[in-house]
Amino acid sequence: MGRAFEYRKARKLKRWGNMSRTFTRLGKELTIAAKQGGTDPENNPRLRAIIQSARSENMPKDNIERAIRRAEEKDKGDYREVVYEGYGPHGIAIIIETATDNTTRTVANIRSYFNKSGGSLGTSGSVEFMFDHKCMFRIKANQDMDLEALELDLIDYGGEEVFLDDEEEVIMIYGSFESYGSIQKFIEEKELELVSGGFDRIVNGELKELTPEQKADVEKLLERIEDDDDVQNVYTNMA
Repeated sequence: MGRAFEYRKARKLKRWGNMSRTFTRLGKELTIAAKQGGTDPENNPRLRAIIQSARSENMPKDNIERAIRRAEEKDKGDYREVVYEGYGPHGIAIIIETATDNTTRTVANIRSYFNKSGGSLGTSGSVEFMFDHKCMFRIKANQDMDLEALELDLIDYGGEEVFLDDEEEVIMIYGSFESYGSIQKFIEEKELELVSGGFDRIVNGELKELTPEQKADVEKLLERIEDDDDVQNVYTNMA
């Protein structure tokens, strides 16, 4: 097993608080993907993968279609993807991915969360070097799959790591950020059942161990950040 497996198993995987928050996050991803690559899923691989992710989260068809149509509305769907970086309590590195239609509001909110927790919002690149940006796919597992053979096949498409997630009963595929399109093409050509596709950030060094009290300090900050409507994903190097 490689680094992606170790990180995924070691870190605390936060769940979004409720279904509406999940749908809001996915809705923005759908709108952004449609804005960037067109509203036709047949010609937009990224949009196809996010639609599948939305379906796996039981997002209603009407919500999915509405989010895609929003990309064509001039007064809506003008989201920008902005990444913020900083240090939380006890020196924990944090990366925050946002989708916002008002960067002034978003950066003010993010800065206030850090300040209130005794942390500090950093400049671009201040902690990003601690993480590797990877593409990630989840496909339905079945008993006939040979994981070693699958991993060997994926090497030519930019795949780097394949492993079984027993808890979710899916096979995880990780690859370089740039290999998203080629890995998705492989999955579709092999008619594998795609559950979701997206991106992840994997710590490329050691995870930072904290005491239970220190972890509680960091968790308070993460809860504030994740409750913000503009926030899409949060990554840390906390064990």
